[in-house]
Amino acid sequence: MPTPTIAQVFAKDGLLAKHVAGFSERTQQLEMALAIADAIENNSQLVAEAGTGTGKTFAYLVPALLSGGKVIISTGTKNLQDQLFSRDLPNVRDALKVPVTVAMLKGRANYVCHYHLARAAQEGRFASRDDAKYLHVIQTFAENSKSGDKSELNSVPENAMIWSSVTSTRDNCLGGDCPNYKECFVMEARKQALAADVVVVNHHLFFADVMLRDEGVSELLPSANTVIFDEAHQLPEVAGLFFGEDVSTSQLLELARDAEAEYITTAKDCPALQEAANALEKSVRDFRLVFAYEGSRMPVQKALALKGFDSAYTEMQAKLQALTNVLETQAPRDPALENCWQRGAGLMVQLQRWLAAENANLVRWVEVFTQSVQLHATPLSVAEGFGKQLNASPRAWIFTSATLAVKSDFSHYIGQMGLSNANTGYWESPFDYGKQALFYVPENMPEPNSPGYSAAVAAVALPVIQASGGRAFVLCTSLRAMREIHALFKEAFEQNGIEYPLMMQGESSRSELLERFRKRGNAVLVGSQSFWEGVDVRGEALSCVIIDKLPFAPPDDPVLAARIDKMNEEGKNAFMEYQLPYAVITLKQGAEIGRAHV
Repeated sequence: MPTPTIAQVFAKDGLLAKHVAGFSERTQQLEMALAIADAIENNSQLVAEAGTGTGKTFAYLVPALLSGGKVIISTGTKNLQDQLFSRDLPNVRDALKVPVTVAMLKGRANYVCHYHLARAAQEGRFASRDDAKYLHVIQTFAENSKSGDKSELNSVPENAMIWSSVTSTRDNCLGGDCPNYKECFVMEARKQALAADVVVVNHHLFFADVMLRDEGVSELLPSANTVIFDEAHQLPEVAGLFFGEDVSTSQLLELARDAEAEYITTAKDCPALQEAANALEKSVRDFRLVFAYEGSRMPVQKALALKGFDSAYTEMQAKLQALTNVLETQAPRDPALENCWQRGAGLMVQLQRWLAAENANLVRWVEVFTQSVQLHATPLSVAEGFGKQLNASPRAWIFTSATLAVKSDFSHYIGQMGLSNANTGYWESPFDYGKQALFYVPENMPEPNSPGYSAAVAAVALPVIQASGGRAFVLCTSLRAMREIHALFKEAFEQNGIEYPLMMQGESSRSELLERFRKRGNAVLVGSQSFWEGVDVRGEALSCVIIDKLPFAPPDDPVLAARIDKMNEEGKNAFMEYQLPYAVITLKQGAEIGRAHV
């Protein structure tokens, strides 16, 4: 059977129309598919924005599957990753009747680890009764699952504390020394990915492979003929994480926990190990107490000026060094102890490098969470670092999203990513928004930073939600606002006898929440960043999207502040050239959630 042309596949009576329910011919989709096919054939770069309803997923899947080469598709969210692998790829492959093998690969934290699961059961130490109950559920799942992917286990909440004890990290994975190596879910996923023609990853895993070579998939990129980034608007931020140098106190706490576990199971005759582990844990928690509250992000100068920072940081380093010294004496006894020793030595170097600030191109800043502190060193620009990857070897690079341009101008995105040689394509949505959608901006709202702003948002949103019969997403620009608005809705629903199902991000896995939202048909879901994009709710179940405020990045964000200073020093207008385009693209992304269902 001859290979069909792109035009034949997308025709009104073509292969997709015959095999995909609800498929309709769209000029924009065909044009985009032809542009992508041309980029693949010529190993070139293409930046493509396609409005909601264009069908961009099929527009890149068809030429990718017909190309005959190895393809990596990188998505912005695990939700979209699951959707691509479970629904879209099989549909297109079946329609085209091409013998293409596909695989999905996620970061190791998404797979149950047999070794750590057994150790957690042996230790029997849990943060709550729920975690003890969840452990037995996860054990049963691990015994029966082929993939070990925790997204398949909806009965355990995504944010349950137990997950950190039954999955591995880059630090504590024992690799080939693990007694469960042959049955490892991560290794099996890697084998399938290496053998597949099309591999679906996510942006974090892609950059981990590119920059760190520590996720075990370094063979993937060199063998790829085509790399496609969906939700490509996320790349500048994600790339910044991997081109920078970060260290978290949670890594130190995890090391202390693992060292104590090894004392219990392997080195009971070395009480100094437990003492050193406990001392490190205390020093880390004392360092966290230097910072006032969670959710704060501050430049290094402000952090260093905090009372007690220097002494707490020095003490933390000293206790880490003491534990590392003890671990060195015990390392020959067991691979897990050797792993702990190597991690301790590596973390010492990272703490010293962050404080020394040897790289002037990195912006140092601190992010505070409930239990931990993240020490960041982020590059002002990822353009140079990413540009090296683009030119490493001939292959096609496709960047697509519903939100990459500002008034059809891609210069902001191209400059951020170093895509000076890229072609661009812009396709408007086929929807008639003037007839199919309603846009409402409430008047007389308080200042967005005022204490009563969340209450005002909830008050004006409530009658809108009632008018739409539920069926609403409420998208918030911060986790704090999300929690406040959800609490206000809960109270208002109870007082007014409103019976729409009310959900909030974090109560369960994203996939589980979305499935419940779809099935209920009249639910209200309050979410934050991860629900601004990569969400697919077809039909009438999602008919209203409420956005709490314009998503400008906080002006006191340390990385943003440094970029603004640099641009102003260069004579540029940072607000017009950086802050405004960022807000426009982010707002467009949130609005696309609603536009997809008009």
